[in-house]
Amino acid sequence: MQKPAAIRNTTWAELQVGASASLERSCSVQDLYLFAHVSGNTNPLMLPGKEGASAPTDPVAPSMWVGSLISAVLGNILPGPGTLYRAQSLRFHHRVRIGDKLRVTVTCREKGIEPFAIFDTRIEDSAGNLICDGVAEIDAPRTTTVTEAADLPELIIEHKDHFARLVDLASQLPPLVTVVVCPEDKNSLGGAILSAQKGLIRPILVGDAGRIRAAADELGTSISDWAIVAESDHGAAAARAVAMARTGEAGAIMKGAIHSDELLAEIVKKENGLRTLGRLTHVFAMDVPSLNTLLFISDAAINIAPDLLAKVEIVQNAIDLARACGLEQPRVGILSAVETINPNIPSTLDAAVLAKMAERGQIRGGLVDGPLAMDNAIDVEAARTKGIASLVAGHANVLIVPNLEAGNMLAKELTFVARAEAAGLVIGAKVPIILTSRADNDRARLASCALALLYDVWRREGRPFKGRANAALVAA
Repeated sequence: MQKPAAIRNTTWAELQVGASASLERSCSVQDLYLFAHVSGNTNPLMLPGKEGASAPTDPVAPSMWVGSLISAVLGNILPGPGTLYRAQSLRFHHRVRIGDKLRVTVTCREKGIEPFAIFDTRIEDSAGNLICDGVAEIDAPRTTTVTEAADLPELIIEHKDHFARLVDLASQLPPLVTVVVCPEDKNSLGGAILSAQKGLIRPILVGDAGRIRAAADELGTSISDWAIVAESDHGAAAARAVAMARTGEAGAIMKGAIHSDELLAEIVKKENGLRTLGRLTHVFAMDVPSLNTLLFISDAAINIAPDLLAKVEIVQNAIDLARACGLEQPRVGILSAVETINPNIPSTLDAAVLAKMAERGQIRGGLVDGPLAMDNAIDVEAARTKGIASLVAGHANVLIVPNLEAGNMLAKELTFVARAEAAGLVIGAKVPIILTSRADNDRARLASCALALLYDVWRREGRPFKGRANAALVAA
């Protein structure tokens, strides 16, 4: 229903017996979550279940949410601003479910001593079935008020847990033998333990054995059945992990409480490292509450100031990981400060070239467009306002940043300001590298292990794993 530009109330003196007003409202998933937050009523019959959880497939809207719609008519339309409740009776005849369109009507039955009035209230569905009826006793406003229709602040409702689906899909695969380098604190060891418990990895722990066992004791978990390779020096531990991956003893490497530079220094060595003909690039997979799919960002951790040829590999690797996670045709936005080509901003020239290379088949598997600013890459209205006609603009689910600084700031802003969760993976080595931050929680490390497992399948088989039920992870 379109909100009027301004709302004028009806005073008690102006109110006529028989006067009526209505509004229409559809029941949404967000309504059920919001009502649960506000009321504290978490009856499972009234909440949509998360993927993989046992919950009703067709939840019932709380009756008091339905009844609350009456107050919207009384408070906003008739009599309008200034109205106060005295009493409300409700009788419910049918249940409301997600998607049901409701019509709420109030009709003045009688007026008492100023400012008292009685209204008949009625709620019907789109087929005319009576959902609820009752009687409202109110104090009508005594003075005329004209107010502007207020736009309430937007709320973010987390009802799609993309990481949970990622982990659920990966857990259907055999565990990946993973060398965990220096899991010597509870954060890094806790992520490995959780990933092993979920069946994603079979860990080999390399590092200071005493510190590793102390971390396990702190977590209250036994690791007596796990292989521990004792290396008290971090550099030596990284070298041992790389050697195990190079000889095929392990299928992935996971960073623990070791600095990224120390680990990467061993990985990128020309001799005895894990380099391939391709470039190492890092991809964040971000679960952003306001988005309907995972958001992939690259490169925010390895390539500091990539040139055009480096960006070609960054784009291709990001597309490959997105496809490994279920996106059939990723939409790739090449970011810059502006969405027009400006020779004074080199990243706009690189973006235009990358878009043309994808059009010519030099970058495969995704739709690529640029330059795009962050707003018109993600937001449809922003793209429409700028007049950008593109299959990517407003719909990008892969973002390629101009340099490491921009990517790092973007990922951390999403994490700490927008409450996004981040998982990460280094691509381009002989095995996937799970390069988590020392500040990452167990859930981020778990999701990163899921990325490694799914990408390993993609790397070996050239196709995404869609699960035993052949269910897609995310909609394109």
